[in-house]
Amino acid sequence: MSSDDSRVARRSFLSRFGTGATALGAALGASVLPGRAQSAPAAGAAWQPARHAEDDWFEQPSAKHRFFLDTTSPAALGHAIFFANNYFSASKASYGLADTDSAIVICVRHQSTSFAFTDAMWAKYGTMLSERAVFTDPKTTKAPTVNVFQATGAAGYGALLSNNGVTLDAVITRGLRLAVCSLATRAIAGLVAQRTGGKVDDIIKELTDNLVPNAHMVPAGIVAVNRAQERGYSFAYVAS
Repeated sequence: MSSDDSRVARRSFLSRFGTGATALGAALGASVLPGRAQSAPAAGAAWQPARHAEDDWFEQPSAKHRFFLDTTSPAALGHAIFFANNYFSASKASYGLADTDSAIVICVRHQSTSFAFTDAMWAKYGTMLSERAVFTDPKTTKAPTVNVFQATGAAGYGALLSNNGVTLDAVITRGLRLAVCSLATRAIAGLVAQRTGGKVDDIIKELTDNLVPNAHMVPAGIVAVNRAQERGYSFAYVAS
């Protein structure tokens, strides 16, 4: 290759590199815009997530910090309850923040979904809720008849449960909210219907009418995982 050809090749490469770097810089520098659902971006504009009214419940205007904890098992839910309480307490002790300064959501999906429902549902459908959760009461080794993570059920369990005595009601009182998977709820209702001869839709309504306080049904837990991050929540997957 001649020296002239070499210079042309270098200029061509640098031109292409400059164009790519500009696009990369635009993508990295983009911020998520608040507000309504967005139209398709103009050609060459940075991608932005769409906003949907179904996800507006994530908004908590007074909050200075946003945190989303994802759980898929009973043990993970217990850990998340414990961690959420620590988050509230440390934020107050070390930063002087009020509980209302933090928007904290725990997602209950897959095997942790059963614990989104009240003692009344556990008293009525405990065998099926326990089966779906792959969980037995550590005191009795049988299906619980109460929600063991709530105040009534959690009393006296201590280290037998992964929440170490911190009740679900205690962190809900501090402002914790739950995102409850509708797909997992339908699976629970299907099992209950099969065992009791009831109708799936009727059982779904009964379950959703008996959610623990501050719980919100979402189309799917895995969708909530995505939407929370697009709404600016820090994310943690809580292992069992």
